[in-house]
Order: sequence, then C-alpha cells, then structure tokens
Amino acid sequence: MTPDDGPAAAARAARAALTGIIEPGDETGGRWLREHGPVEVLRRLTVPAPGPGDTLTGASAKRLDGYRSRAAAANADRYRTAAASVGARLVCPGEEEWPGQLDDLGDARPVALWVRGRANLRLWALRSVAVVGARACTPYGAHMATTLAAGLAERGWVVVSGAAFGIDGAAHRGALGTDGATVAVLACGTDVVYPRGHAELIGRVAGQGLVVSELPPGSHPTPSRFVLRNRVIAALTRGTVVVEAEYRSGSLATARCAQRLGRFTMGVPGPATSGLSAGVHELLRGEGVLVTDADEVAELVGEIGDLAPARRGPVLPKDLLDPVTARVLEALPARRAADARDVAREAATTRDEALARLYELHSLGFVERRGDGWQLASSAVRAACDRRGGA
Repeated sequence: MTPDDGPAAAARAARAALTGIIEPGDETGGRWLREHGPVEVLRRLTVPAPGPGDTLTGASAKRLDGYRSRAAAANADRYRTAAASVGARLVCPGEEEWPGQLDDLGDARPVALWVRGRANLRLWALRSVAVVGARACTPYGAHMATTLAAGLAERGWVVVSGAAFGIDGAAHRGALGTDGATVAVLACGTDVVYPRGHAELIGRVAGQGLVVSELPPGSHPTPSRFVLRNRVIAALTRGTVVVEAEYRSGSLATARCAQRLGRFTMGVPGPATSGLSAGVHELLRGEGVLVTDADEVAELVGEIGDLAPARRGPVLPKDLLDPVTARVLEALPARRAADARDVAREAATTRDEALARLYELHSLGFVERRGDGWQLASSAVRAACDRRGGA
C-alpha cells in the first residue's frame, strides 16, 4: 500500500490539514494525535455539532473554539497544491523520509513537515550540525560562521540553520560556497520568503539543499513560531554550535533544547567585552564545549577516529636540542660571556659535559667563543631576550 492509498492517504490528508490547525510545539495537540490519530482528531475538530463522543480533553472551551475556527479554514488540498507549486512535499511521521530523531520531542514533535528540495531529509539529518547565532552579528561572528559551515560541508556534514539575517545566513552561505549541503528550517511556509532580504539565499538553499517547515504554505512568521522552530533545529541535528549570542537569545534556546535532548552543544568564544559573546560564554561555563573550527566540531559529533589535528605552536630550533644541551644553552647569560665552570654550575652538570655541549651549540650557531668565555650568538641573544622578556 502506498501513502496515497486507503487509510494511509486519509492519515496524510488529515496531517496536512492539521499543520494549519495545531501550532508548532503544541503538546496538547500532540497528545490528541498520539491518543486518537490524525483522522479522528481532525474529525472531532470539524464535526458540525460535537457530541459526547467528540470530546477532546485538556483544553478549555474557549481554546477548543479556537481550534475549531482554524479547522474550518484549513484545507489539505489547497496546502498540497500550493506546496507543489514551489516543489515542496509533505513528510509525515512513520514515513521513509521522516527523521526519527524528531520523535525525541515527544508530544511536541511536528504534526508533519513540508519539505522543499530534492534531497532525502532523513538521510541528510543523520549527519547534520546546526550553526546558529545572533542576527545582528559582528564581522568576526559572520566570518566564524562562514568558515565553520564551509569546513563542515567540505567534511561531508549537512549544515542546518534558520535562514535569518546574521549568523544563520553566513552559515548557509558558507556551506553553499563549497557546493555543500545545507538545510533551512523556517518559521513560515516554505513558499513564504522571510526575511525578504534573503529571497535569493532561500532560493539557493531550495535548489542546492532543503527548505523545511512544519507550517503549511502561506503561513507567516510570528515571534512564538521563531522560538518553537528552534526545537526542530535542535532535534534534527547531531549537535548545535552557537556563534555569538546575547544572554536572551533564541540561539541559546536552541542550544538548551539540544542539551535536554542529549545532543552535543558547542560555542565559539569571542571577546569578553562583547555583549554578543556573553550568552555563548555562559553556555561554555555550563555543559557547552568550546570549538574554534570545523575539525573540532567534527571530532565531537563524528564517529570514532574522526579526530581534529593536534594543535601546537611553531617548532623552534632550540626545541630540537636534547635536554642537557638545552639546559646548557639556558644557563648562558643574555648579554655577557660566561666561563664554562659557571655554565656547568647553572646547568647542574660537570665542566667537561658543559664544554662538550657548548662546542655542540657552537657548531649549531647558538653560541660564540669569547676568549676563555662563552656567550650567546647575536641571533640567540635576541631569541633569549624575547624568551626572558627582554631581561
């Protein structure tokens, strides 16, 4: 039986209509769906004269009137026609393309998803990372989001964000710029361009990646829908990276939701004096993990063996000396010559050993002979001054 046959078709049609009735994150509506199924819930909300067998519990009479008012205006056929006009489709729980990790949201999971784009959402979500942050970001934040997303995309990760101005847009552009995969989760219908300034960007995401919404075509964003959209981003991905966020931030809400769901939460540090980094730093003081590039993100959320390269400063010539020779070099004063006996005493070795090491250092260009004494070569003097703070 295909999704367009029999009971499956009725359930899909009911869920399509219910995306315009039950608001995102509505746990009461989610409980009704779990207890009664989509066909029965829709019937009870649209029956002309509700009787004793049409009761839906957990909502006041006034709230039920609101559901029924919305149900009267919902139209599954209209939604599907509008979706088809922009190349979108309906994906329902239990279907092959449904990302099973969204079920972790319990009764707050989406009724269904409207998906625009050619890729398979479930497969893409299996290896995805959210990159989110401030709308009014700094050039530093935009640069970090772009390079992080580009690096993740190059490593085969799908970059998920919300298509907003600032960090979201930078993350999408970073992935698109490397011909990588990216998903935009909207707080409006997949046929509605918001923000309008991102019309071209959302079009590029739809062409190269996926545009996803739990709201039917024609739906417009509201503040609460932005907040509730974040739970889908958190649940859909393996981990969430926050790049710049104030204390009160939807991006932090995404990270905290990810934490509650057992996902990885990461933050990119910024200047301690920047209010746009204050929320990220607060996250890092808790359970968030500090990351600075795509390698570190992939190491955290990836498979065993997906390790970031070891980090260290540049190797200096003196780093290659054996411990005794290095000790002898350190024992030489910065600006004057010293006798081999004095050098031996400072290096905690014998005079003969010190002399042998001094001749070795001479051949390597670290020291010079001055009469009966030894002193740092001119280049070594400068290095020693830098090392000792100019002493």
